[in-house]
Amino acid sequence: MRPFALIHARPATPETFVAPYTYDSALQLNVLPDGRPVITDRALLLATAATVSTAGSKTHFDD
Repeated sequence: MRPFALIHARPATPETFVAPYTYDSALQLNVLPDGRPVITDRALLLATAATVSTAGSKTHFDD
């Protein structure tokens, strides 16, 4: 009998999507190539679904 998790586990796949924004550590925001915060581009937010950092989930085990 195989454990439930092994039946449904999938191998990690490399990320093929390249986000059209970068993280600015000075501003602590994701910014577009022209310097505007990503939050100002609603169409981009809808297309990419989110712009959140994973830093919190890697440092806080209760997230």
